[in-house]
Amino acid sequence: MTTFTLGFAPTRRFVFSKEDAFKYKELIKDTMHGFGLDIKIVDLEGINEEGLLYDRSEEKEIIERFRFEQVDALFFPHCNFGTEDLVAKIAKALGKPVLIWGPRDEAPLENGMRLRDTQCGIFATGKVLRRFNVPFSYITNSAVDSKVFERGFKNFIGAANVVKQFTDMRILQVSTRPSDFWSVICNEGELLEKFGIQIHPITLDELKKKTLSVEKEGGADLKEAVEYIKNSLDWTAVEESDVRRIASLKVAMKQYAAETGSAAIAIQCWSTLQDIIGIMPCLANAILTDEQIPVTCETDIHGAITSLMVQAATLNTVPTFFADITIRHPENPNGELLFHCGNFPVSLSTEDKPELRKHFLFEDHSPGTHEGEIKGGAMTIARFDGDHGEYSIFLGKAKGIEGPYSRGSYVWVEVNDWPLWEEKLVKGPYIHHSTGIHADVIPVIYEACQYIPGLTPDPVDPTEKEIQAWLRGSDINQ
Repeated sequence: MTTFTLGFAPTRRFVFSKEDAFKYKELIKDTMHGFGLDIKIVDLEGINEEGLLYDRSEEKEIIERFRFEQVDALFFPHCNFGTEDLVAKIAKALGKPVLIWGPRDEAPLENGMRLRDTQCGIFATGKVLRRFNVPFSYITNSAVDSKVFERGFKNFIGAANVVKQFTDMRILQVSTRPSDFWSVICNEGELLEKFGIQIHPITLDELKKKTLSVEKEGGADLKEAVEYIKNSLDWTAVEESDVRRIASLKVAMKQYAAETGSAAIAIQCWSTLQDIIGIMPCLANAILTDEQIPVTCETDIHGAITSLMVQAATLNTVPTFFADITIRHPENPNGELLFHCGNFPVSLSTEDKPELRKHFLFEDHSPGTHEGEIKGGAMTIARFDGDHGEYSIFLGKAKGIEGPYSRGSYVWVEVNDWPLWEEKLVKGPYIHHSTGIHADVIPVIYEACQYIPGLTPDPVDPTEKEIQAWLRGSDINQ
């Protein structure tokens, strides 16, 4: 992941207190640094003595600085009323996600004068941004040290990171979809034309050659992958040569991703691969997904897009898992089994050493599946999908529950209203594939969608109104 860079342009207006504006600029900067986010902040220091946005003659210099620093988003805190036309012009020129907010104003002074009027300025800036056709986010007018500001700021940074990675997305496609999987058909041309998403295809034969070359040549990357498998899994059910072949496949896929500039991989995982190199790719997929290169099964391009989005929503700090939505819980009416053959990240396993086994479904029973239950807890289930030129992303909350043993990688989850979920998934445009992540990224994805024309958020739980109320901080005493 490349560093996320935020353009910080605190703004003031000449008729209000410039001393208080400067004071709040410093408070806001210190507060942002205290949030613990791994981001780079580019400010206006050195452009003028105050480091504030107010002088129209500095518009070009500020735009040039932000362009040079390649900012990924812009934050315009109104330290007093602010200069709304400058905010809009700079935002329009940069074309990045925009956040506006103002620290809550104090009561008027004893003489009746007011020092800042930040809320009033936000109203003005919102209107001018609309005139310039600039989409923007805002945080409810609130104190610098409030939970409302912290929540809104972190949510915006996550959303802007989703936008950054979505608009610069390239996916490595390893072979065609399996012939039986019509459900994963995607429109490559439309993804490029509509969203700028690029697909880089390679053949299984190319992957085979690189895998065997890595295996033959050895090297530090292969040694590291072999040691990881041996140290992290119970591999007694397979041969040492199988471990080396699986590790070689993992290294080969990672090399292809790096060479092609691909952030995710969608692979035809059965059954030609087993015929040509004798292994299943499930564990290799799992290890790469743990390394923030999500790999999706059955050449599911839309699944890879989903995985990159939800991973980006956590600033790439939490791994995803790619699952089939399979069967209902035998006792819980809102319970469901999330499963795949053996591709969930090893780091999510409930066991210290999950099992590396041979595949339990296909007749060749090739080695390479990493099996076992993964941890429960709160999670988000998501699915980017589309047809007939319309795209949306399904979003829902789930929590892990107890359930019967299953082969493969799996976790049982409970949702708020399974019949409602099932109806949404069946009637589409979704399928049985989903991406899970142990984080609540729904408000982040929801906010990101306003910066991605042609993509509609489709939340099932929470509802859209509940997400909007959460973003406003309606549940917090302000």
